Amino acid sequence: MKILALETSTETASVALLDGDRLLERSVAGRPGHSETILPEIRLLLAEAGVALDALDAIAFGAGPGAFTGLRLACGVAQGLAMGLGKPVIPVGTLAALASQCSHDAIFVAADARMSEVYFAAYRRVDGVLEECLAPSCAAPGAVALPAEGDWFGFGSAFKAYGEVLVPGLGARLAGHDAMPVPLASSVARLAAWHFSRGEVVDAALAAPLYVRDKVALTTAERLASGGKA
Repeated sequence: MKILALETSTETASVALLDGDRLLERSVAGRPGHSETILPEIRLLLAEAGVALDALDAIAFGAGPGAFTGLRLACGVAQGLAMGLGKPVIPVGTLAALASQCSHDAIFVAADARMSEVYFAAYRRVDGVLEECLAPSCAAPGAVALPAEGDWFGFGSAFKAYGEVLVPGLGARLAGHDAMPVPLASSVARLAAWHFSRGEVVDAALAAPLYVRDKVALTTAERLASGGKA
């Protein structure tokens, strides 16, 4: 099984190749804004692995939620490559990929969504498989809530950006947190392999990012009100 994975939902972008038991990954320098940034990294990754583009079985990408520009980039590149190769696409939830990087079994993922909002979801690891307990949502830090039962470990950049609100707001059932992790293409690749083994793939033309909010940016008035610049 050979799966190419792209993760560009945050400023820390990466590409990875899962080739059987081998997993190779490259960071994408700078903030990727267009295909000219990420395609050279893909070529370098495949050359390093000695794998031809047409030998791939599928293209996976971090589908979101995340930065709109990054999600569109990953989806577009994945679609373009897959269409050219006649291969399927595997959209992988960004928050699920992030949760898979956590060693705890009950994981509350909270990522900085910018505009004073948080992307969040909850997952529980059962027999080594992540099960979604709370679907990805978006809310202001003070409105974010844990699932109704159980203790959860917080994981994601929102605990750095909004920790002073999130931590006390989530209460005693928040059993610690890690504010540093970002989603990695290697995590997308691992989850994509699981989906591929179950036949959970889509035609390239049908692949789409996962948006959990419609608003892309603040208006000038909103930026000024929050202390930003016009």
